[in-house]
Amino acid sequence: MDQISKLTLQEGATPTHGVSFREAFWVWVRVAALSFGGPAGQIAVMHRILVEEKRWVSENRFLHALNYCMLLPGPEAQQLAVYIGWLLHKTAGGLLAGSLFVLPGFISILILSILYASFQQTLLIQALFFGLKPAVMAVVVEAVIRIGKRALKNEAMVGLAAFAFIAIFFFDVPFPAIILMAALIGYSGGRVWPEKFYVIKGHQSPAVTIASDQAAIADTAAAHTAPSLKRAVTVIGIGLAVWFGPLLILAALFGPQSIFVTLGTFFSQAAMVTFGGAYAVLVYVGQQAVERFGWVTPREMLDGLGMAETTPGPLIMVLQFVGFMAAYRNPGPLSPLAAGVLGSIVTTWVTFAPCFLWIFLGAPYIEYLRGNKALSTALSGITAAVVGVIMNLAVWFSLHTLFGQVNEVYVGPLHLQIPVWSSLDGAALLIAIGAFIATFRFHLSMVWTLAGCATAGLVYFLATA
Repeated sequence: MDQISKLTLQEGATPTHGVSFREAFWVWVRVAALSFGGPAGQIAVMHRILVEEKRWVSENRFLHALNYCMLLPGPEAQQLAVYIGWLLHKTAGGLLAGSLFVLPGFISILILSILYASFQQTLLIQALFFGLKPAVMAVVVEAVIRIGKRALKNEAMVGLAAFAFIAIFFFDVPFPAIILMAALIGYSGGRVWPEKFYVIKGHQSPAVTIASDQAAIADTAAAHTAPSLKRAVTVIGIGLAVWFGPLLILAALFGPQSIFVTLGTFFSQAAMVTFGGAYAVLVYVGQQAVERFGWVTPREMLDGLGMAETTPGPLIMVLQFVGFMAAYRNPGPLSPLAAGVLGSIVTTWVTFAPCFLWIFLGAPYIEYLRGNKALSTALSGITAAVVGVIMNLAVWFSLHTLFGQVNEVYVGPLHLQIPVWSSLDGAALLIAIGAFIATFRFHLSMVWTLAGCATAGLVYFLATA
């Protein structure tokens, strides 16, 4: 029997944790439908559903997986879904969770891209999503509070979070550098001050909100999480074939210089180097897609980011919009619309195929090292820094949602973002206040909060347009 067949049989084993594949399917559908608000909001949704409500994974295991995903290039929230899906139902579970996480955003961005390129119905699009942005502010702030309460256990962790926020918000320190410094501080601090830095613990750790004995997945390692060289080689072979196989087919059909192969090659490179999520991607793609290739204008890049911010799914779906517009304007033998759809599919494929590869290849080793104290203290440092990074996203998002103009001032290495108070959007502020009251005072579900804010924004926008 070949390696692939053996792996398939292994993946088909019956789970012992009691969570059926059918139940997991509908839960992942729910997670995908609620995955607004960028990585902060999406991680908060998964934590609320998977840790607090369903109790499928413990707090420690959730944070341990999140820390690994934060180290990877690409969308950390989608990779976290793949990781937990893999823990539950092996490769099939990871494929299910990761694919469903992307699907609603893909469909939404594709429809909006068609409207944007073909009909230029930007007024209707803006009206539909006007009220969602202020509501997303509440989601992101809630995520900061939730994760902060669980990760910032002492003054050392609070200090690391503050360090990360100041470094990225005021000094534009690259995200990978912040994560690396936090890991080094956590590792070093764990050796000299373990009681302050040993926060994210591995096997047989004390309870933290949802303990291991309360979770469906036991804290002990399952058989399918054990790493092996043979499995790693198999995963690499299949993963690379899935990633690059379609590009070879496109090269044969349309030629190696076609826009589709160019998109596949460029966004494959982006998938390898864009650490730090969608905002880091925006900088890299903006330099290349706008200045080098001329696929989109700077304004269109911002419009695409606005679409991604206000639709379910990862913010990195902004790349799908860029791929659509690039192929739409360079259709080759296809019609512009058909080329745009194919360009959208190619871009999405090469953006997310590596994400599955990183998880299926690396997660067994990360699981194996969960009991390693040195690794745990390093990951504890990363977790604290992530809180500061998410706070940066919350402040950035709030500024650009509530104010029509935000001036950026550089004083030496210091980067200041100063809102122009005369550009304050009163309607957005009122909707945001309503979202905060609904979330924190009345504890309404995210669905009702988003729906209510979207309706209020739609009525106001169309009435005043």
